[in-house]
Amino acid sequence: MNRHDAARLTAGDTTWSTHAVEPDVPALSLADGPMGVASRRVDERDVSVLTPAPVALGASWDRDLVHRVGALVGNDAIEHSVDGLCAPNVNLARSPLAGRAFEYYSEDPCLAGTLGAAWVTGLQSTGTGAVPKHLVCNDSETMRDTVDISVSERALREVYLLPFEYCVDAGCGAIMAAYNKVNGNWCCEAAQILHIVKDEWRWPGAVMSDFFATHSTAETINSGLDLEMPGPARFLGAKLLESVDQGSVTQARVNDAAARVARFAQRFGKQKTPVTLDRAETLREAAAAGFTLLQNRDAFLPLDPDKRGTMAVIGPNAVHPCFQGGTFAKIALRPDAATPLESIQARFGDNWDVRFAPGADTQHRLPLMPTRARAGSGGESQHGMLLEYFADQDIDAAPLMSEVRDTNSLVWFHGPNDQGVFNKPAAIRSTGTFTAEKSGTHVVYLGGTGALTLSIDGEQMFRCDEKPAASDVMGMLKRGDAEGVEIALEAGQTIAIEIVLRYDGGRVQGLWYGIRTPGSPEKLREEAVALAASADIVLLMVGETADASVESKDREHTRLDADQLSLVEQVMRANPATAIIVNVGHAFDANFATEAPALLVTWYPGEEYGPALADVLAGTREPGGRLPVTLARSESDYPALSLTPKPDGTLVYDDDVFVGYRHLIARNITPLHPLGAGQGYADIVLTDARVEGDRIVAVLENRAARAGSSVVQLYREDAEHSLIGYAKAELAADETQAIAIAVEAKMLRRWDDGWKQASGDIPVRVSLTAADGGIALKLPL
Repeated sequence: MNRHDAARLTAGDTTWSTHAVEPDVPALSLADGPMGVASRRVDERDVSVLTPAPVALGASWDRDLVHRVGALVGNDAIEHSVDGLCAPNVNLARSPLAGRAFEYYSEDPCLAGTLGAAWVTGLQSTGTGAVPKHLVCNDSETMRDTVDISVSERALREVYLLPFEYCVDAGCGAIMAAYNKVNGNWCCEAAQILHIVKDEWRWPGAVMSDFFATHSTAETINSGLDLEMPGPARFLGAKLLESVDQGSVTQARVNDAAARVARFAQRFGKQKTPVTLDRAETLREAAAAGFTLLQNRDAFLPLDPDKRGTMAVIGPNAVHPCFQGGTFAKIALRPDAATPLESIQARFGDNWDVRFAPGADTQHRLPLMPTRARAGSGGESQHGMLLEYFADQDIDAAPLMSEVRDTNSLVWFHGPNDQGVFNKPAAIRSTGTFTAEKSGTHVVYLGGTGALTLSIDGEQMFRCDEKPAASDVMGMLKRGDAEGVEIALEAGQTIAIEIVLRYDGGRVQGLWYGIRTPGSPEKLREEAVALAASADIVLLMVGETADASVESKDREHTRLDADQLSLVEQVMRANPATAIIVNVGHAFDANFATEAPALLVTWYPGEEYGPALADVLAGTREPGGRLPVTLARSESDYPALSLTPKPDGTLVYDDDVFVGYRHLIARNITPLHPLGAGQGYADIVLTDARVEGDRIVAVLENRAARAGSSVVQLYREDAEHSLIGYAKAELAADETQAIAIAVEAKMLRRWDDGWKQASGDIPVRVSLTAADGGIALKLPL
């Protein structure tokens, strides 16, 4: 390979592809993950398989299942002609406030690493490459483009790099370096970290940048980054030729980077091998396997579908659930995906009288845009808004093209999106009509990456001429902040809406909008409480809105919305026979539910949420989940809560290796629900444990007349209490089963100016949660 081709390979060709070097190196087509194959155009019409979020898969504690989910995503990647997926996300849920915590498997590095590796092998079994991300300590969103993480070398190696090491051992094709700094160095220039990955781990793969995460030429390539994304190149690529000529970069380093990218392309840019899997069955199994039943007093669940009575389904998440989070990797959900309410009605409606009341606002943080637009030569009316794309900022000229888009959030990347001009000054006009169903004050929201105007029936109601700096555009898009304009409407009144976005040009543009319709929280609660009082049982479904978890923004607290908490309190008072179902993507304050007979956490469960929930409520599937994160009694009990950097931009990881549950156990703090907690419908107990060679063998006994599952957990107890292995077991009714847990050598070492392998008798504890007494043993080495 000549020096020009070698340099070209170090930068992407387009936004989502690498360069080809004929005839030996094919171009790779990439896409974002990890819940499926995200649209490279960020287009709601590019429907893909939507799996449970990683936090839900983390709750399954099931390597085999996560492997199959990865393979299912690989099958879909083949359908979308994708060679490599930017996933899994093996950062850690260090704080419950992390805005992207739903993309993380766990607060524990062993659980996150083993499940991330299982997803990697599943995806790559189809011939699709995995790119684990974000190397490293990209565990929060506040100022993530600039924050400098201050972390000890021991914590860096034992905790934050460990999940990536598992993925490397699983043979991942590449790794994505993060936006942030670690100990003063940008992750794309962190030579010490990249040295660990490439040299200490002896990994031959490529390290690519997160998109727009590079800041230099010589420093980046010399530190060990191999591939700059997206293309065309900003700092690497052909610019390396000049650096080599000037002597600031060696040709050997360029050749090494090119060889790593070439190996990645040659390995995954070839014939694919789809795996035979039942999509719906796999996704229902995966969703139910993550459902975590934390309370079930007097066997309140499951319910009998053949029984007769009145069932009240209450709560906004019954009809507008969080199938997934709201990042750039959001998957376009298939339009026929059943809601929980629809599935409950289908399963129980033949005998039960199933009634519904929202109880609280069901609208998203950025509400939907229920408008109609006219397009086409015949002026056909369609759901959505008419988008017109202009060659410059003159919207009186003829548009380059137009289309109707039925979404409230639009993103256009220069390259993948060809509807208009996005890298130069231009404009987009969005028009449609809205008919009010209720009388009262409506709020029209709008936001975008340029100057904005909003007109209602031809009258300008809002104008903002301020345009963001190019460096702020990605952050604006990810946060999705919007301005609101109030308008009073009568029921049946139709208004014409016109929104104009004028931008200066760049690699990406965005426009988002919505309409919040009137609705009194007090009135909604009153209706729900009345329904609850009249019902035999209540299923109360609360949680987050579908756009609650976003990039570039962390949460302010762990509590659910105040209106929902008030709803829970009043419904429980009206009818104590209430099962609370919580639809969130992170650790949360669960104190509100302590008196409920049943508490079920469903996380973000993917497209088969409704059918999986109906199966679990009816008892045809078990809620197989165990907590992948700790639920503390108080926010002050978490070792890491605030994610706001210090004035100098540093965020100190002062919890060191005492992440999550480790901190609570070390300080004798009792959590509300510990890591690993959860129960199915069976009665499975740990009766014995023993050492057999290099394995721990635990004995489980199912004392129930139905099958069930359990997760045996192995914790090391010298230094700090830390998970070093686990195994999930399925037991038939009345079965006793011996379960073996192999202990990997990497889990029996400590960093102290070098790796120190454990020796002698290592104290360990076999248990069913991180906090229970379990059975103490000595593991001889």
